[in-house]
Amino acid sequence: MFSIGDRVVHPMHGAGIIDGIVEEKVGGDRRSYYVFRLIVGGLVLKIPVAGSSSIGLRAILDRESVERVLETLPALSADMSSNWSRRYRENLERLKTGDLYEVARVIKGLMGRDREKGLSTGERKMLHNAKQILVSEIMLIEGTGYQETEKRVTAAAQSRGAG
Repeated sequence: MFSIGDRVVHPMHGAGIIDGIVEEKVGGDRRSYYVFRLIVGGLVLKIPVAGSSSIGLRAILDRESVERVLETLPALSADMSSNWSRRYRENLERLKTGDLYEVARVIKGLMGRDREKGLSTGERKMLHNAKQILVSEIMLIEGTGYQETEKRVTAAAQSRGAG
């Protein structure tokens, strides 16, 4: 269970802070919800406390773990299907895991695909979301600004590695 002020990550939205815990009556039952404010964009979500682990809400990583993700990003394998719908589905599943290495793999793969053949509107949005997830966690850990952090992620993803 998280507490007010905890810094956490939602797998599909990115990093933010638990601003409160509220009880609301839904369908005759009283349920507790985290009031979760994203640091990028300021979106506020209410996440059921009871279902938070099943959706993948997790504490932010430490600085060393995030640095390792950025260091390995250039060499990450980013194999992607040539079939658009399969590629989209696979990337969505990667994002849903909440694993930053999988998020980084989506960023690397979609940026490479964009350079080679361009992206559909859906994939462009997915790339933006994936970047926002990684960038927001780095921002929360390091206290950096969005543009500076996004440039670091982009540079790491564009670096040529083994992938």
